[in-house]
Amino acid sequence: MGSRTFVIKTLVIALGFVVMAGFTNAADFKIGYVNAVKVIEEAPQGEAALKKLEAEFAPRDKQIVEMQNRLKQLEQDLEKNALVLKENEHRSKEFEIVTLKRDLRRATQEFREDYNLRRNEELAALQKIVQKTIAEIAKQENYDLILESAVYAGPKVDVTDKILKKLGKK
Repeated sequence: MGSRTFVIKTLVIALGFVVMAGFTNAADFKIGYVNAVKVIEEAPQGEAALKKLEAEFAPRDKQIVEMQNRLKQLEQDLEKNALVLKENEHRSKEFEIVTLKRDLRRATQEFREDYNLRRNEELAALQKIVQKTIAEIAKQENYDLILESAVYAGPKVDVTDKILKKLGKK
């Protein structure tokens, strides 16, 4: 039994040395953290994409606002002139209002769907640019690992500002 205890103690000590060696190598491990949400919100490319979307969808937005104003005007006219309108004119105005409401609902829904689709396309393109920039900085500065989410990241490992600087933020 004595030799068996000796072997077990030797194995435990050897295992301890292996674990300790792992910890010394971990000290050479360079880790970074990037706040991806902040980068996407503050990157000049994100601002440019937002302006591009606004310009692309401005005419449709203007059309929807005009439809809303027209609807409001029709409803006010009907309410104001309800007593003096003939029955067929009254029905005609009500039909016009119902039709305009339906068209407005459809236009608004299509606008939202199209806008969200384009926004997601622009966001995906921006995410590719950000990921490429993160990879470039990781290679240039010899990072072993850069994380995009963490429960806690100290200022020493936060590379968010480096990413923004490389993307061109002033």
